[in-house]
Formats: sequence, C-alpha cells, structure tokens
Amino acid sequence: MSVATSSVPSSTASQTSPALPAAGSSFYLAMRILPRAEREGMYAVYAFCRAVDDIADDGGPREPRRAALDLWRADVDALFEGRVTELTRDLEQPTHRFGLRREDFQAVIDGMAMDLEGNIVAPDWSTLDLYCDRVASAVGRLSVRVFGIAPEVGDGLAHHLGRALQLTNILRDLDEDAEMGRLYLPREALADADIETDGREPAAILAEPGLEKACREVAARAAEHFAEADRIMSECPRRSVRAPRLMEAAYRQILADLLARGFAPPRTRVRTNKLRVLGAVLRHGIA
Repeated sequence: MSVATSSVPSSTASQTSPALPAAGSSFYLAMRILPRAEREGMYAVYAFCRAVDDIADDGGPREPRRAALDLWRADVDALFEGRVTELTRDLEQPTHRFGLRREDFQAVIDGMAMDLEGNIVAPDWSTLDLYCDRVASAVGRLSVRVFGIAPEVGDGLAHHLGRALQLTNILRDLDEDAEMGRLYLPREALADADIETDGREPAAILAEPGLEKACREVAARAAEHFAEADRIMSECPRRSVRAPRLMEAAYRQILADLLARGFAPPRTRVRTNKLRVLGAVLRHGIA
C-alpha cells in the first residue's frame, strides 16, 4: 500500500508503459501542475510503484510474485549498470535526467516485499517506520529529485511528508486492509489502548472500544510529520514544492476528516474533497 498508489485503480503487475493515476485523484492533480518533463518523469515513477504494488497486493501463490519482485530488483540493478530491459524502459530517461537513485527504487521493492512475505498485523513502531520509509518516503526521495529540490533538503522533506501521508493512508484504509488480513496500527499504540493483538484477526482488533485512542496516537504522529514537512517546504523555492504542497493539503484534510468522523465502527469511507483539492491547486499550482 504505497502512498503513490493508494486510492488508484489497480493495473496489471506486468505493465511496462507509463501508467496514469486516476484523473480525480490528488496525485493526478499534483502531477498535472508540473512542467512536461517533470510530469512525465513522475508518471514513470508512478508506473513503477503501481507495478510492484500490484505484485504485492494482487493475491495468488507467493512464489511467482516473489519471483516477479526479484525480476524487478535485477532489472533495476541492470538499469544502473547501463542495461535497459522491457521493465525499466520508461525509467531510463527520468533516471538519468533527474539523478534518481538505485537504492530508492530498491527500497520501494523492499517495502512491497514486506507485504508479500506475510500479512503485517500490529507491527512495532520501529517496523512500521521502516515500512513507511520504504513504501512512502523512498517514493518521496525519487520524487524530490524530479521536482528539482536539493537532496540535502529534499530527503528530509521526503522523510517527513512520506511518513505523514502513509500514516494517514493507514488510518483511512483500516477496513480495506483488514479484508486482506493486514493491520498497520502499531502494537504499542494498541497496547496503550488496552487492546490485545497476539493471535487475533485484524477485524476483531478493529472492533475494540479502545481503537479510538490508538488511532489518535497514530494521527498525532502524522500531524508531527506534516508540521515538519511544512517547515521544510517553507524554506524551499515556491515553484519546487508546488506538487508536494498540493499532496500535503489534500492529505491533511483527509486526516482532519478522519479525526472528525472518529474510528468507532461503522466507519464511513473518508474521501478527498475535490473542491478543497481545487482550492489547493489554486493556492499552490500557480507560480
């Protein structure tokens, strides 16, 4: 469940041509305000994330999916050794143009492997933070290079904004993840809310009366990351952070709506408010 691919219709895991995000999504709107070269670079990164995410999430026997991720690992390595394959064809130009890094592509694959190797249920904070770094902040580290943000600043932005977005995704997608046998809420937050996790199914944990307390602890951590990302962006040239500003605005609103709704069942789905996203486009999308 990477931040770049959440809330977007699934595509086939073998897809190699650049995928486009859903036209109504905040990610799509954030990318549309970019200059053409940057936009196409982000679509290539998005297509990569979509493909490896599908491998982790599409179900079926584990071994063929593990082999598919291993093929991606090998082909990413080959790309950085000067050999372009069918899988990495669309990554070649943006990788060279924007100085994208092998370790960030591989980190994203590692994050998808965490989902593939076994359903994550109530990880500790350390494991959850590693997961967020791989499936969200690593995507951010690729993205800030496309946006033209200096790495010494951009990597910090990717660290905080990626985690803020992913923690918001986790809170929004509790029930959808539970249907796949997953629960990303940290065991420490659940224990603080007097919720036992060992040997229990995610759906049973999500029915506990203490869930509100656990979720609000995660929301507070997300808010801290949003605040630090906002501080970093305030020190960047306005043009370079238009897209991440738009993503931040959309996801901060989702987090606010989740807190207003609460986390007790039944949980109605919180969706991006398109009028608010449009307002964010008007604020941040005009140089």
